[in-house]
Amino acid sequence: MITRRQFSLGLASMAFSGLAASSLGKKALALESIETVYGPLKADPKKLLDLPAGFSYKVISQLGDMMSDNFAVPDRADGMGCIPIANNRVALVRNHELQPKHLERQPKSIQTHKTPKAYDQLNNGVALPGGTSTIIYNLQTQQKEQEFLTLVGTIRNCAGGITPWGTWLTCEESVERSGSGVNQDHGYIFEVPANATGLIDPVPLKQMGRFNHEAAAVDPKTGIVYLTEDRGDSLFYRFVPNVYGQLSKGGSLEALVIKKHKQFDTRNWSKATMSVGQWYEAEWIKIENPESPEDDLRKQGYQKGAALFARGEGIHWGNGELYFCCTNGGEKQFGQIMRYQPSVVEGMAEEQQSPGRIQLFFESYDKSAYNFGDNLTVMPNGHLLVCEDQYTDIVDNHLRGVTPQGKVYDFARLHEQTELAGTCFSPDGRTLFVNVYSPAKTLVITGPW
Repeated sequence: MITRRQFSLGLASMAFSGLAASSLGKKALALESIETVYGPLKADPKKLLDLPAGFSYKVISQLGDMMSDNFAVPDRADGMGCIPIANNRVALVRNHELQPKHLERQPKSIQTHKTPKAYDQLNNGVALPGGTSTIIYNLQTQQKEQEFLTLVGTIRNCAGGITPWGTWLTCEESVERSGSGVNQDHGYIFEVPANATGLIDPVPLKQMGRFNHEAAAVDPKTGIVYLTEDRGDSLFYRFVPNVYGQLSKGGSLEALVIKKHKQFDTRNWSKATMSVGQWYEAEWIKIENPESPEDDLRKQGYQKGAALFARGEGIHWGNGELYFCCTNGGEKQFGQIMRYQPSVVEGMAEEQQSPGRIQLFFESYDKSAYNFGDNLTVMPNGHLLVCEDQYTDIVDNHLRGVTPQGKVYDFARLHEQTELAGTCFSPDGRTLFVNVYSPAKTLVITGPW
């Protein structure tokens, strides 16, 4: 069943699905800055986040706050999903991109946390600090009601994606092996239900691949999960489940190939191999041994003809299509946004005769207007909203709006030396939730969307 979130954001993205590539050349779909759709940004007196007039934010959670379960909020808040539960409430399932080396800088309750429900522990029995926490937020009263840990013992939970069946897929951006200071292999996806009331039993979905996972998006029609990989030579994957909505029952992991162009390089680093706005037919090749003890899935796929992408990161499902960021793709390496439209028979044998297609929707040529796009979502006005994640000594990260014509504008500017992440809307599209990565904060933004 499609949740209200998929439905509302599907409607919001209809403006994108009607975009005709034939009428748009490289100049139109390359970066063109425009004055913000919502007006210029207003300086925040608290010096945290500048927003347009009429918009405001509040901090509902931050590093060290005591949660309902008597644990303190961990650091490094990254990807996040907003899932409706009941009675005007949503579950915000929030990743914490923590490694074992970060443990000593976490709140004391996290440093000493021992539980049989941890996926992995240090030799002293303390749970690895990576995982998820969940916030129960009341949209009617605009108040946080509960907050608690839901997954512990993982490494570098970067991004993920919500599912039509009411869960959050949290992805490890790590390929640590047991014996390298940890006791389990890492590099997996874990599923966290929105209705969890505390720590879940951690079950790695191993057939979905062991690699540097970034994010996931699910087609509500087919249940196919599309996956990005944060590597300079990454692939774009899909997981075709054996049973809709039951990922633990296995399936087939596959990588995208540009039809008639084996080993196609979409990155455009050395030359413009992939033209902005042009559609390319896609086909998919099966990846063997998805548990990949040698961390070689991308190499295996490339040898079979899979296309290369420049650090696949945030991914979002819209109305019958999806978008994903390639953080340092493009001639200038300032970032790209890819757009994929699945076949009407996606994942079936007939797909060969009626393939899906992929497009380089956007490429940045000006780092002052768009640089290193990471997490993304669709706004109520049908525009993409992208979190920047620049790695510079003086960080100037924004939330950038991207119109269906490929024009970019500022929606927010962060005044801390970190990134914004986990951007997601409430099911009714009236409330935006976003994380400040470190020191961790979760913000609620409202205004005249």
